[in-house]
Amino acid sequence: MSVREKWRAAVVGLGNVGWGALDAIDTAPDMELVGVVVREHAVARVQKLLPPHLVVTTNINDLKPVDVAIVAVPSRSVAVVAKPILAQGICTVDSFDIHGRDLWRLRQQLDVAARNAGVVAISAAGWDPGTDSLLRAIFALQAPRGITYTNFGPGMSMGHTVAAKKIAGVRNAMALTLPLGYGRHQRLVYIELVPGYDFTTVEAAIKKDPYFSQDDTRVEVVDDVGQLLDTGHGVMLERRGTAGKTANQVFRYTSRITNPALTGQILVAAARATQRLSAGAYTMLEVPLAHFLPGDLQTIVEEFV
Repeated sequence: MSVREKWRAAVVGLGNVGWGALDAIDTAPDMELVGVVVREHAVARVQKLLPPHLVVTTNINDLKPVDVAIVAVPSRSVAVVAKPILAQGICTVDSFDIHGRDLWRLRQQLDVAARNAGVVAISAAGWDPGTDSLLRAIFALQAPRGITYTNFGPGMSMGHTVAAKKIAGVRNAMALTLPLGYGRHQRLVYIELVPGYDFTTVEAAIKKDPYFSQDDTRVEVVDDVGQLLDTGHGVMLERRGTAGKTANQVFRYTSRITNPALTGQILVAAARATQRLSAGAYTMLEVPLAHFLPGDLQTIVEEFV
């Protein structure tokens, strides 16, 4: 495992997760922020919010050499943003939050780009998918036969919120996830409706979106979504299964979190791991756990094993 004094990181996108990543870089002992990449219309605003020595640009090529780019953009934009960065020989990490085949397809696309450039991409480096995925795998290795339930919330889902905001006729939105138990969820979506749009049409479009189509989704119009905003969230994982031939093995994990802060922290840990891997694309499940932690391997093993 290689170790260097400071890895040079850039943050691409400065929404809630991007700000969380900035805080995590600032407190990381082995990370240095070299700049932020945002859309053209946001440059002037962001420059007023960050220290003058940080470069704010629309193009990562304007920054001094970058080891890893933290791609803090909506999940559906990850591929189009990350692939050109990888092609320039810069590692990427992202918090793509769509499970299953969509994640595997993204991983395969980024794997080609990363291998061609000789760099590393880590996808789905958030808390779910991400660190919760590691816990589900640990539960399953302890009790190979059984059922794991993932219960999200109650809290604001950033991915679902972004998806709702993209629907025509929605001026602003916030999507809450409410756990119903045993892996079932209800989505409660608060929206500000653009004048002239029919609520029934907008509601149907939200419910049809893949982010919402698998769950009971309810949509409500409010005057000001900002008055409801709360980025708190959480999860309760539970597995009941069998170890060998012995049943009644029960494992539980519960967390209450501030969503953007935790996602940003995990992205920075994944950024560190990119510097310790062979070229290619990975999910967090494929990366040795020690690679996410600062310090040399001996120190990590002596502390945690």
